[in-house]
Amino acid sequence: MTKKELRYIFKEKRKALSVHDIEKFNDLILINFQKLKLPFINCVHTYVASLKLAEPDTATIVRYLQFANPLIKIVIPKIDIHSGNISHYHFDEGVELITNAFGIDEPKEGNLIKEDQIDLVLIPLLAFDRKGFRVGFGKGYYDKFLARCKPNVIKTGLSFFDPVDEINDISGFDIPLNFCITPTEIFSFSL
Repeated sequence: MTKKELRYIFKEKRKALSVHDIEKFNDLILINFQKLKLPFINCVHTYVASLKLAEPDTATIVRYLQFANPLIKIVIPKIDIHSGNISHYHFDEGVELITNAFGIDEPKEGNLIKEDQIDLVLIPLLAFDRKGFRVGFGKGYYDKFLARCKPNVIKTGLSFFDPVDEINDISGFDIPLNFCITPTEIFSFSL
């Protein structure tokens, strides 16, 4: 299937989830995330999950990572709609969040963090395939960002659903995941 077809299908699948389903799936994703054999992580970039979009929650994963390393830097994105780029801001208690044009919470301002400092990226997605390619919301922000990261950055998607067999319209700009965590499984992709 194409990205456009998958976007429609998986947005509808998310809409059909109950609050109970989402809570249960988030708990199972956390349990599976804890099974990952990760190196020591100093800095993690995470999206701020949107309840409106029924995205997998990252807050419990962040708390788990903070427990493992109390000095870990948590970084959240701010989108520049005009340039198509993402800036990365250190996220702590003093950061004020505002809602952007897409209805997503992002930092109003704060301390910028460079891509080369990031060890792990939690990546939003709608669907993914068995090769580790993902379907996002179609703007290409994360692919541009990931292309600027250090080569060994760990790219991890979170999904309530299992992979599709193949995304038919992958391009040279699409960057595959290292892992995708679902409620039932950890998918690992050899790159």
